Amino acid sequence: MSISKKDLKQITTSTLLEMKKLGNKISMLTSYDYSMAKIVDKAGIDIILVGDSAANVMAGYETTLPITLDMMIYHGASVVRAAERALIVVDLPFGTYQSDPLQALHSAVRVMKETGAHALKLEGGEEIEESIQKILNAGIPVMGHLGLTPQSINKFGGYGLRAKEEAEAEKLKKDAKLLEDLGCFSIVLEKIPSKLAQEVAQNAHIPIIGIGAGNQVDGQVLVAQDLFGMNIDFKPKFVRRYADLNEIMFNAVQCYIDDIKSGNFPSEKESF
Repeated sequence: MSISKKDLKQITTSTLLEMKKLGNKISMLTSYDYSMAKIVDKAGIDIILVGDSAANVMAGYETTLPITLDMMIYHGASVVRAAERALIVVDLPFGTYQSDPLQALHSAVRVMKETGAHALKLEGGEEIEESIQKILNAGIPVMGHLGLTPQSINKFGGYGLRAKEEAEAEKLKKDAKLLEDLGCFSIVLEKIPSKLAQEVAQNAHIPIIGIGAGNQVDGQVLVAQDLFGMNIDFKPKFVRRYADLNEIMFNAVQCYIDDIKSGNFPSEKESF
């Protein structure tokens, strides 16, 4: 069932803050291209994240690190052209904001001007405080990202649960407060203990979106291809599959091949 005309009102950062106040859960999915974004937006998703996970999902890289700013702009612009209602958030990729605040601002302005997106997402807390502030001062909305931050995979040494130990948990809480105080409109918490995520969400005045962070937060985000069952070799605990498109698409291709081989396609009705 697609969203009705009366509910087609554009989602904004203010909408999300109001949803937090009212206790209305926020839905968020990734999309990297026009076709997928069209479906996701029409279904009524609140936020579409053009994630740097496109490096994994769309380009086949093992990490998110190789994706470039130009590639993110390409994906972001494709999604923006498709969406009518959802808030569009684009990841700033690795190496485009960590160097210095001016670099971060230049990257942010390029993405906003060349994609038409509504906001950006940056990974990290205190370490990138000045970059976030510079972007916010330019009037660009920022979503934070704490916990498992894939751009730091080489530092972490893997994709395991983060903030299990007290010191890291305390730093995460401190960083979450910092991001809110700076002016971020929302924060993604990835792969951290549920109780910690709940504590952060309860203490925050901005929406806290979880992925592998339990259900006591303000919303959830997943990679669309994981939800659709398209990545058969990727089965993390926190993903719920709502379809098995891998099998459906595989069977469709096989039927297409069979029809070509047998001379059954195209038929007379499908010919001019």
